[in-house]
Amino acid sequence: MENNADSCRDFVKDVKRIIIKVGTAVVTRQDGRLAVGKLGALCEQIKELNILGYEVILVSSGAVGLGRQRLRYRKLIHSSFADLQKPQVELDGKACAAVGQSSLMATYDDLFSQLDVTSAQLLVTDNDFRDKDFRKQLSETVKSLLALKVIPIFNENDAVSTRKAPYEDSSGIFWDNDSLSALLALELKADLLILLSDVDGLYNGPPSDPHSKLIHTYIKEKHQNEITFGDKSRVGRGGMTAKVKASVHAADAGIPVIITSGNAAENLTKILQGQRIGTLFHKDAHKWVPLKEVDVREMAVAARDCSRRLQAISSEERKQILLNIADALESRQKEIKIENEADVAAAQEAGYEKSLVARLVLKNEKIAGLANNIRIIANMEDPIGQVLKRTELAEGLILEKTSSPLGVLLIVFESRPDALVQIASLAIRSGNGLLLKGGKEAKRSNAILHKVITEAIPDTVGSKLIGLVTTRAEIPELLKLDDVIDLVIPRGSNKLVSDIKSSTKIPVLGHADGICHVYVDKSANLEMARQIVLDAKTDYPAGCNAMETLLVHKDLVEKGWLNSITVDLRSEGVTLYGGQKASSLLNIPLARSLHHEYCSLACTVEIVDDVYAAIDHINLYGSAHTDSIVTEDHEVADVFLRQVDSAAVFHNASTRFSDGARFGLGAEVGISTSRIHARGPVGVDGLLTTRWILRGNGQVVDGDKAISYTHRDLTTT
Repeated sequence: MENNADSCRDFVKDVKRIIIKVGTAVVTRQDGRLAVGKLGALCEQIKELNILGYEVILVSSGAVGLGRQRLRYRKLIHSSFADLQKPQVELDGKACAAVGQSSLMATYDDLFSQLDVTSAQLLVTDNDFRDKDFRKQLSETVKSLLALKVIPIFNENDAVSTRKAPYEDSSGIFWDNDSLSALLALELKADLLILLSDVDGLYNGPPSDPHSKLIHTYIKEKHQNEITFGDKSRVGRGGMTAKVKASVHAADAGIPVIITSGNAAENLTKILQGQRIGTLFHKDAHKWVPLKEVDVREMAVAARDCSRRLQAISSEERKQILLNIADALESRQKEIKIENEADVAAAQEAGYEKSLVARLVLKNEKIAGLANNIRIIANMEDPIGQVLKRTELAEGLILEKTSSPLGVLLIVFESRPDALVQIASLAIRSGNGLLLKGGKEAKRSNAILHKVITEAIPDTVGSKLIGLVTTRAEIPELLKLDDVIDLVIPRGSNKLVSDIKSSTKIPVLGHADGICHVYVDKSANLEMARQIVLDAKTDYPAGCNAMETLLVHKDLVEKGWLNSITVDLRSEGVTLYGGQKASSLLNIPLARSLHHEYCSLACTVEIVDDVYAAIDHINLYGSAHTDSIVTEDHEVADVFLRQVDSAAVFHNASTRFSDGARFGLGAEVGISTSRIHARGPVGVDGLLTTRWILRGNGQVVDGDKAISYTHRDLTTT
């Protein structure tokens, strides 16, 4: 049975004709007026789909609500004060529909016209569909419009509908725009139906209830009896109940349906890229998802529960878990290498860059090094419960500030399987639960390493202490769990860090680009500078602590050292790019950006006037990771060390020393470029917080009348 959450969205590759139904709550604001901004964004997405060759048909609600708002306003301005004191008669729904429909279509026409897109209005009633000739002509008309790249916009013609009132009678072939969109999907042979709502999709309870969970794939056998619907739409006719009925009807007929938010940016594009957005209805859904699937919330809660059990055991027991993991890595090295070699072969076949493939490789010596680092971490002083400060508040009342685990960590990291081992060992030593999402290129390596590590965790703690997230689609759901997950650590590009920060309320510790600089000052020992520069660039070019930009003092140009170092770099296979000055002087290609991480045998070279120009360049174009100065002038070095605003700043040393193991931390979760909580290589200490322990013998505050505060520091006593 297929159990891959991403594979169930593969059908979008064959989608050509799409029907998009826009709910009233998306079209209008709370006050009943048109939400022009949201409509404009929707029209822009539809235009992009049109350009990409998709045939888009729109079904839009909102006419009745919009008409009601306009008629109420007209009535208000023409009413006397005495009229307003009388009981107000509800406006006729059909009149509201007639007034609102013209306004709604005028807005669509104006928005699409500004995008150089033509739209067409088609009003229908349920009785129309009883006529076979009408249905045939409808299909031909829509076919002609789509061939001309025109966007057909459907709405029920409520103004002349034979039902009693648009909101009262649910009889007929269709009874609202949700059922109309499902009917049109069948009649017009659509490949996909998207129902846009004011919530992210279908939940197993009211969306306002924090305990409700988003259902990614609707399985009739599983969900039809366990869903509790909330209130119907604030302005529309049917709410989520109507959408589910329409979705089930269309899906049973073979047309996939997705219910999602019309308020989220680019949702339509994301759906057609195969991303897991909203709730999917599909006739084969029961084949894709097991009825007993574990969702991400359950995974996070399990990690939290296991972390509390981990904290409850003794320091010696936590140490033994790590030693067992180190032994398991070495004893199961053959299994690990088989899976890793499969990942490496797949990456090479896919044509990935050499730097990415290099990060994937787990050689025997690297596995041995990982095991050794775990033993170093295991033998460190227990970080949990350390008394950081001890104060006597009053006689017999002692306050302690102690170190404590953060709780549950979510770490999103690049395709480096060794990172999984380092992160897991640090989490265990610091008493934290862990959720890991590695790069897809290391999928098999991550899976076997996770298996080896969790099988070494005793049942008294639980293997669910460390959860492995296998698909990118699960990340948005995890980022909503601010009541369970305590810290998110994304390792990767600035865009990844920014995207995660903007998508969650959970604190984020960013580990972004490693745009590291080496500045060679005019007073540098030039042989030392040569060795540092070559090491910083060529020791491990794929590392985030590798040099990406070489800054050279202008006086060293005349001394010939710049030419000499460029020859040395090229002899090591390094491709050189230049800033404005170096490019013309050395006749090398101009760097496409001075803020660029190569992660390969390439770097940028630039000439600067002095240390202050170097500092300005680094603070402007760097990533606040690691930067180094080579100089024999200690005053110049001190200026550099004080004023470069980076997590790690070195004097006469290679940037490659910026590493948790080399710093004596045993390992690192990453190198933080954030400024809050932890900065630079993050080891065990960076995964801890503090809490206060107060011990007394019956003291009460009572307005501070019966207590004499001493506030005496007992930390060193």
